[in-house]
Amino acid sequence: QVQLVESGGGLVEAGGSLRFSCTASGGKYYAMGWFRQAPGKERDLVAGISMSGAVRTYGDFVKGRFAISRDTPSDTVYLEMLSLEVEDTAVYYCAADTTDNGLEYTARRASEYDVWGQGTQVTVAS
Repeated sequence: QVQLVESGGGLVEAGGSLRFSCTASGGKYYAMGWFRQAPGKERDLVAGISMSGAVRTYGDFVKGRFAISRDTPSDTVYLEMLSLEVEDTAVYYCAADTTDNGLEYTARRASEYDVWGQGTQVTVAS
């Protein structure tokens, strides 16, 4: 069974940056993604990346500020976040899709991911 362990996050001032990592273990996984959820809101896609790493997708609110990447040998996915805004405050989750939809498939819906990390709080202070 795939397990995901996240690291990173924390408190940062507006305009600052943060970097997340998520390491997978214990089974096969394909597309990976990062989601976020603020209190009282739905869980939204932040970024997704295909198994090959060649195809990436982002939430509309990202607007070029974030970058997702993956390092296959270390089974790790990264999320680099720049120019953070107060509205980026949320709990961030790493997610894995254990269904093989091909090397270039990226999943945008939370329902497509079946393994989730523990979640990490990001607080952006004004």
